[in-house]
Amino acid sequence: MASIETLVRERILVLDGAMGTMIQQYNLTEEDFRGERFVQIPGQLKGNNDILCLTRPDVIQDIHRKYLVAGADIIETNTFSSTSVSMADYHVQEYVREINLAAVRLAREVADEFTALTPDKPRFVAGSIGPTNKTCSMSPDVNNPAFRALTYDELAAAYREQMEAMLEAGVDALLIETIFDTLNAKAAIYAAEQAMEAIGVRVPLMLSVTVSDIGGRTLSGQTLEAFLASVQHADIFSVGLNCSFGARQLKPFLEQLAARAPYYISAYPNAGLPNSLGTYDQTPAEMADEIREYVHEGLVNIIGGCCGTTDEYIAAYSSLIVGSVPRIPASAPDNLWLSGLELLEVKPENNFINVGERCNVAGSRKFLRLINEKKYDEALSIARQQVEDGAQIIDINMDDGLLDAEKEMTTFLNLIASEPEIARVPVMIDSSKWDVIVAGLKCAQGKSIVNSISLKEGEEKFLEHARTIKRYGAAAVVMAFDEQGQADTYERRIEVCERAYRLLVDKVGFNPQDIIFDPNVLAVATGMDEHDNYAVDFIRATGWIRKNLPGAHVSGGVSNLSFSFRGNNYILSLIHI
Repeated sequence: MASIETLVRERILVLDGAMGTMIQQYNLTEEDFRGERFVQIPGQLKGNNDILCLTRPDVIQDIHRKYLVAGADIIETNTFSSTSVSMADYHVQEYVREINLAAVRLAREVADEFTALTPDKPRFVAGSIGPTNKTCSMSPDVNNPAFRALTYDELAAAYREQMEAMLEAGVDALLIETIFDTLNAKAAIYAAEQAMEAIGVRVPLMLSVTVSDIGGRTLSGQTLEAFLASVQHADIFSVGLNCSFGARQLKPFLEQLAARAPYYISAYPNAGLPNSLGTYDQTPAEMADEIREYVHEGLVNIIGGCCGTTDEYIAAYSSLIVGSVPRIPASAPDNLWLSGLELLEVKPENNFINVGERCNVAGSRKFLRLINEKKYDEALSIARQQVEDGAQIIDINMDDGLLDAEKEMTTFLNLIASEPEIARVPVMIDSSKWDVIVAGLKCAQGKSIVNSISLKEGEEKFLEHARTIKRYGAAAVVMAFDEQGQADTYERRIEVCERAYRLLVDKVGFNPQDIIFDPNVLAVATGMDEHDNYAVDFIRATGWIRKNLPGAHVSGGVSNLSFSFRGNNYILSLIHI
């Protein structure tokens, strides 16, 4: 039987429509949702559609069957909210594993039934993974923007529990959908990798974003291009758009996504825009006319429906895709992609990128004082001013003996996330303490930079750190430093950098564009003979790296020049404001 990876290259695949809309047609009661099993559960269970996998499996299978009859190639499991995080609202979080197992088995049984009838048209099951009712990038408390209702680790653990059950039960793909907060999605991607490793099964990973306004941003403020940068580290099968808008309103954003995404593209919009009662008036024929443009213009590989769509809508797609040519994914970017709320693409014509380093407690006495005194609004104003002055990346460092660096890094990054004028640029997570770096990575919905890693502690630790950075979706500054110490000659610089490059690219699978070497801008004009070649050797090493280590970039810590001016407070104040 052909795999989903094979078929998507041959023709446009059809995804099913809305599960919730179909369930509404059955006019189920509170008793239907509870069954005999959940009579004692407090509160209301009606509205918890996922629990129907246990209490009314006949309804769920009937819906799957209707979508398959309508022509769907892929059906989604009834598990949009089946994580312990979301199910806690209904007091049924202890049943999450059972719900997911049952949901996949219900879909699997019907899909296999239809595949057996028409082996030339295999049917696939995608595990539906929704965004949860809590978010990692936004505070639910307007008075405390640094507060989060759950941690990255808690969310990742909840997703992993869901996905392991799905994989055990036999899904063909994992679909992380209706993404409105990219940090939630990154936690889900992280969990997916862990789950697939734990179960020993790999399936295609599908992502679907929802935009919240006509500006084409997610609810957490990211542009679609910034989103693509944020998830670039993952092994992605498809990326697409669903919900929020009808097909016509969604089209400009789909065009934007299709132009840059090096993946297959999916689209499953709502049945137009909702009316004043929250229902949808667009007919299947009207929606099909709009979807036809997606197909004829080569924008999609997978089409389906979201809110308001039923099997009648999906049935209207069959004639649209006959003889159509599926979209060919865009080429992978050959530039470094970074992101905050917006994309920063490092192109040759950019000349150089400015990193604002005043949010560094080791380099700015003022910033250190503000953090110590918990004057976060003033500390944020330093970050804001740097962005306004042209900084394209903001370096954050909390390494001070009197600070809880991990806590302060988390607090400050969460606060930045609430300030769009700052959060639009990527952050550089800067620390000599690995736990602090990891804590920072768990707060960044964009694609950030880790500053830094090196071979100082040997290859094993270097590879461990690099794999972690890749899994969290960041680029890395790599210091010209190894077991022998800091590279201070031209020969040592290129030796260490080449060794690190080969380890990163060949053993970790690191994108070369995500490697930023720092070949040590050391103090100059010190008057010591052994320092005379420092500047020249840095420049020579930079040229060698650009020529011999394809894709890699070079960073220069120009402020290090200040070491030769110790005692000259006037000069130092100009360098370290």
